[in-house]
Amino acid sequence: MTVERKHYPHLDAPVGPYVHATKLNNLLFVSGLTAFNTPAQQGSMLQQAEVILKQLKGILDAEGVGFEHMAKVTIFVTELEGLPKIRELAIRYYGDFFPASSLVEVKNLFSPDLKIEIEAVVGLD
Repeated sequence: MTVERKHYPHLDAPVGPYVHATKLNNLLFVSGLTAFNTPAQQGSMLQQAEVILKQLKGILDAEGVGFEHMAKVTIFVTELEGLPKIRELAIRYYGDFFPASSLVEVKNLFSPDLKIEIEAVVGLD
């Protein structure tokens, strides 16, 4: 069993000792994505979520799959107030293919202005 460590050129280099994703057999485990080092970093949770979902779409595109292959997402938020708008945004990206999902409220993310982080598990062909 080999774990393939993956980096994607459309994303900034990781800021810690991790990779953007790892591939094990037909599963892709995507590290937590944030709006760090983007214009949305200082923005609302919704603006940050939009950047993150675009980053995730770029990963899916690079792997030759779409959101219908996303099996599981875990969403970490620093506040629960903006969730209805986040759900509407997610539906636009997911279409009819909802993944299993967990939502966790956390006190902080690694940078004080970050409000949301999303990690995913994707099934590959």
